[in-house]
Amino acid sequence: MRIHIATDHAGLEFSTQLQHHLAAAGHEIVDHGPLEYDPLDDYPAFCIRAAEAVVRDQAAGIETLGVVFGGSGNGEQIAANKVVGVRAALAWSIATAELAREHNDANVIAIGARQHTFEEATTFIDRFIATPFSGEERHARRIAQLAAYEQDGTLLPDPRAAQQPDVLAAGDSSFDPEAG
Repeated sequence: MRIHIATDHAGLEFSTQLQHHLAAAGHEIVDHGPLEYDPLDDYPAFCIRAAEAVVRDQAAGIETLGVVFGGSGNGEQIAANKVVGVRAALAWSIATAELAREHNDANVIAIGARQHTFEEATTFIDRFIATPFSGEERHARRIAQLAAYEQDGTLLPDPRAAQQPDVLAAGDSSFDPEAG
């Protein structure tokens, strides 16, 4: 499988180790991260390029996934999710890594390199790579809804649209925020 990876300075050492780990497991690695340590570099371009490559490869029928990481993994996940066709999931446990693939057909995993040991993080990544999408109808239906919104803003009808809103008026003094 081809694995596109990206990081910023926060995950540069982790990236080198990860590339060796994944290559030893037989994967083809494409690195989209920095060439050298720069504490002021920015993750968005690195992660977006990796995410674009995942989408491009998948469209070409190439078996591929992406791994993006930084200090927390949050920004890297957000950046990857800006690419149409990417479903990036932040994983912090084996279960979240597995469910990201099994239920959400995630094609990119985000990891907080400063949040986990290398052994923990590689366990999450290995499980993510090894877990197939379940293909269950309910999961496929939900993924199709996300894709439709991404393409043209389509959403299912709002079930509350025909109802009166259950909101207090701005001047309604019966609301006590300290009442719990």
